Amino acid sequence: MTRFTTVADFDAALADLPAADAEARAAAAARQARLTKPAGSLGRLEEIALFMAEWQRSDRPRIEDGRVLIFAGNHGVAARGTSAFPPSVTAQMVANFRAGGAAINALAAVAGLSLTVVPLALDLPTADITHAPAMTQAECLDALDAGAAAVTAGLDLLVPGDMGIGNTTPAAALCAASFGGTARDWVGPGTGVTGAALAAKVAAVDAALAHHAAATTPFERLRRLGGREIAAIAGAILAARHARVPVLLDGFIVGAALAPLAVAQPAIVAHCLAGHVSAEPGHARLLARLGLAPLLALDMRLGEASGAAVAATVVRAALAAHDGMATFDQAGVSEA
Repeated sequence: MTRFTTVADFDAALADLPAADAEARAAAAARQARLTKPAGSLGRLEEIALFMAEWQRSDRPRIEDGRVLIFAGNHGVAARGTSAFPPSVTAQMVANFRAGGAAINALAAVAGLSLTVVPLALDLPTADITHAPAMTQAECLDALDAGAAAVTAGLDLLVPGDMGIGNTTPAAALCAASFGGTARDWVGPGTGVTGAALAAKVAAVDAALAHHAAATTPFERLRRLGGREIAAIAGAILAARHARVPVLLDGFIVGAALAPLAVAQPAIVAHCLAGHVSAEPGHARLLARLGLAPLLALDMRLGEASGAAVAATVVRAALAAHDGMATFDQAGVSEA
């Protein structure tokens, strides 16, 4: 199991990424070629099946243990009025997840995914990124390790999600620091802010970028500009890669957690599918920088892994067709 007790652990894990299983992909492709349909007629469903095959290392992949992992954290920068909701909502929503009353509970259930919620020091918001690092080195390592620890043996699919009032502000800062551009290029309405609140958000990201301009490594960008739940998502995605668990990405926050890793090591995205493109303006730009094409575009902007959970039903459809269809020989159907 991958764990992060030192910065060197994190750096080494990012530098040495396992590759996909080319033989499993080839075997799955050979099966695809024999199924009773014109070649390529199921479009991206066929590519999804091959993607799952190469990471599950099976020519007939399945989702028997798919898991939504929601990481929750609070942000000091939210005190600047960058969100439409108070930070107390983070803990309230964690309680709602555990009671089964949130959108993600319903969406995970219909997608056949289990749901685990990991709150991270909700009574201790990160420092205000406009003038201080979000976390100490120890706090960032703890968050990364919490994400890694949640990726347990036997998973077939990981669907990471977030809960953290104000977290689109650090997410925008991470994207700008990683891929360039100004705050206005990456800041969006998040929970629905406009006017003075949106201006405060832009100003906060600009200030954070100026204050932390010296942060150039993935770890330092996560530590200085991120948050506990964002770092935990990064840790979970990296641990999933070492366990060869395919990852279905949600929206802007989850993508932002990946951004500093992808700049340093572009291959990190190879075991990831983009579940959807959200209505948050920076998300489409972020997916383009990551080189990922979303499966869905439903104008969702909730977070919580909600968009990815809906996309998991598409992944299940791809695997059902790949596994359940008859071959030409089995069906007695003539080939072209």
